[in-house]
Amino acid sequence: MQQQSTSVTRRWKTWAVLGAVAAIALVGCDQGAEGDVNAIIEDRGLTVEEAEAALTTYVPPGEYDPYIIFASGGHSGNIHLVGVPSMRMLKTIPVFSPESWSGYGQGSDLSKAVLAMGTTDKQAEELSWGDTHHPALSETNGEYDGRWVYIQDRANGRLGFVELSDFKAKQIIDVPNIQTSHGGAFVTPNSEYIHISSMTPSAQTEDGYADVTEESYTENFRGMSSFMAIGPEGRVDMEESFQIELPPYTQDLADAGKLDSDGLAFIGSYNSEQALGGNRDLGDDGEFGDAIEVGASQKDFDFLHVIDWHKAEEVVAAGNTVERNGMDVIELDTAIEEGILHLVREPRSPHGVDVDPTGEYIVVGGKLSPTVTVYDIDNIRQAMADGMDEGVDDYGVPILDFDFVMDGQVEVGLGPLHTQFDGKGHGYTSLFLDSAVAEFTLGEKAGVDADDTYQLTDTVPVHYNIGHLTTSEGDTVAADGKWLIALNKWSLDRFPVLGTLKPQNFQLIDLEAETGERRVLYDMPIGFGEPHYVQMIRADRLENALEVYPVGTEPLTMGISDVATMEVGEERIDYDTPGEVHVYMTAIRSQFAPDTVRVKEGDQVFFHVTNVETAPDATHGFAIPGYNVQASLDPGEVVTIEIDAHKPGSYAFYCTEFCSALHLEMQGWLIVEPSTVNTAEADTEPAAEEEPAAEEEPAAEEDPEAEA
Repeated sequence: MQQQSTSVTRRWKTWAVLGAVAAIALVGCDQGAEGDVNAIIEDRGLTVEEAEAALTTYVPPGEYDPYIIFASGGHSGNIHLVGVPSMRMLKTIPVFSPESWSGYGQGSDLSKAVLAMGTTDKQAEELSWGDTHHPALSETNGEYDGRWVYIQDRANGRLGFVELSDFKAKQIIDVPNIQTSHGGAFVTPNSEYIHISSMTPSAQTEDGYADVTEESYTENFRGMSSFMAIGPEGRVDMEESFQIELPPYTQDLADAGKLDSDGLAFIGSYNSEQALGGNRDLGDDGEFGDAIEVGASQKDFDFLHVIDWHKAEEVVAAGNTVERNGMDVIELDTAIEEGILHLVREPRSPHGVDVDPTGEYIVVGGKLSPTVTVYDIDNIRQAMADGMDEGVDDYGVPILDFDFVMDGQVEVGLGPLHTQFDGKGHGYTSLFLDSAVAEFTLGEKAGVDADDTYQLTDTVPVHYNIGHLTTSEGDTVAADGKWLIALNKWSLDRFPVLGTLKPQNFQLIDLEAETGERRVLYDMPIGFGEPHYVQMIRADRLENALEVYPVGTEPLTMGISDVATMEVGEERIDYDTPGEVHVYMTAIRSQFAPDTVRVKEGDQVFFHVTNVETAPDATHGFAIPGYNVQASLDPGEVVTIEIDAHKPGSYAFYCTEFCSALHLEMQGWLIVEPSTVNTAEADTEPAAEEEPAAEEEPAAEEDPEAEA
C-alpha cells in the first residue's frame, strides 16, 4: 500500500469518502444496508472523527503496511513485529525464551545451541528467559539498512542478534562484567558496534563479589559501557570488543552521535547520590533508613556521560587496557587521563538521552523535572577539547560547563521520559505523569527560525502513563514525521476485563494531522509481556528478507548442511555406529520419508529432517509425543533433532503445521524396542559361574515282595 505523502491528502480522501456516503444517503440510493457505509457508521454509533480514524489506519486485505515496528517483547524474551498504520501483529521472533510454534529451544539442536549461548559462568543458573527492552536496527550512514536487529536482556546483561534475511536469532552474547542493563542497545551510525551499558553497577572483583557498604561500593563497584564489535555477517566479535569503566552511578538510556557528532556516545544516569537502600542503616530506634527511591532523588542534577569512542579505540589499539573475563577493559582512571569520558550536569533523575536527526543536539528528559534540556554537541566537543570544566566528580571525571553546552530548555509537562523526532525541527517527549506527548521545537541548527526555537507547540493526550514512544524512523537521520506510537504502561477501561492482568497499550497518532488536531487513532492491546521500546522502519528497507531457503540450508550458518537430504528418494537410516541411529529424512506435502524408524532402547537417535519444499510458506513441523520435541521447518530448511530413546514405545510423530488437505495423514512411527539386556545388571560385575548340579542316581526298583 502506498502511504499518502501529506496529511492534506489523507484528510481529503477521508472527507471525500464520508461526503460520498452522505450524498448517497441524501439521494436515497437504494443499495441496502450491506452497501451503505453510512448505515454502518450509524449502527456502530461512530462520530465523524472516529470514522476518519478508521479510514486513516485501514489497510485493505492483501495490501501491506508501509512501516514495520520492531517491539521488545518484555518478559516474553522475544521481539514482535507490528504493521503501521494497521497495527496488525505480523510476527514473533524468539530470542531469549523457548517458543513452541517455531520450536525454538525445544526441537532443533541449532536453536537449542543459540539459546544455550546465553548462559555462561557469569550466571548463577541456566537461563531460559529474558526481559527484552531495547531493539536496535543496524544502520548505514545513520539510516536503517534492514540487515540485522539486536535486542538487550535487561535482566541478565545479554545481547541477542537476529538476522533479517530469515528473521531468526543466530547469537546470544552474555556480556562480561555487567549484570542488569538498561542503557541501550544502540547501534553506531555505520554498525561498527552494538552498544550495551550496565544499569546497576556491579562488583569488578576477581570473583564478582563485594559487600554493598559505602566504602566497598566506592572502591569495588563500577558501571560499564560496552562496545560490542559487529562482524561482517552481523555477529558480535568478542576479540574486537571493549568496555569502558564508569563511575558507580546507575546508568540509564543511551544513544550515539550521528553525522558531525559521529564518534560520540551518550549515557544518562541517575543515583549520583549512590544510595544503597534503606534497611542497611538501622538507627538506634530500629527503624529503616531511606529506600533507594528516596536516597537517589535528593540532588537537583545527575550526570550525562559523554564518551569519545574513537579515542577509546586508539587506547585499545595501544594496549592500554586490562583483561577482565575475556574483555579488554579501559579502566576509569585511564578513561579520564585519555580524555575518553566527560560528564555534563542534567536535571533530576533523567531518563531519555536522544540525539536528533541532524546530529547537532542531544535531548534529555528529567523524570523529576518538568523540562527537557537540549545540549549543543558542537559545544560539548569544544568544551572537551578546551578543558571547559566546572570541576570533577567524586572519581575525578571532568564535568563540562553546563551553561556553555546547554542550548535551551523547554517546560513540557510532568514526568518527561523519552524523546523522538520528526526530521522537521520538532521533538516529541513522553510525559509519564501527564499521560501525554509534548511537541516542541529544537534550535536553529535543526532548521527552526530563531524566534521559534525551544517552544512548546502541541500536547497530545494519551491514556494512562506513557513510557517510551517512537516516531517513523525517528532514531535516524531519515526521520520523516509521519507516525507516532505511544507505549502506555496502563490500559484501564481501554479493553474488556479479562482477569486481573491487563495488557499494555500501543496508541497510534498521525503526526501529519494539524497541530492541535492530533489525537489517538488506534488502541492496540499487547497481551504478551511489557514491551518497553520499539523502532519503526520503512517496510521497503527490509529488502533482504527471504521467502524460502535454498534446499538444505542450515539457518545458523546460512550454508548448505552436510546432513541435508537434498532430494526425495535419497532418504535413509544409518545404523552403522553402535548405539547411534541417524535418520536422513525429507518432509514434503504430505509425508515424511522414511515414515517408520525402528531403534533400540538406549539408542541416541538423530533425525536430520530437510523440508524439500520450494514454495513460499510451505512450512512443516516435526513433533514426537512424549519426548518434548517440536521443530518448525521453513521451506528449504534442515534441522537436526537428537533424542535419547530411553523409553520403549510406539510413538506417532506428525507434522505440526497445517500444510495441505492431507495434513493429518502426514505422520509416521518411531518404534523404540525394549532392550533385550537388563542395563542395570549389565553395569554390575557378572555373577560367579555356578557348579553344574550332580546327576541323581536312579531310584532302586521297588521289590513287590517286600511291599507285600
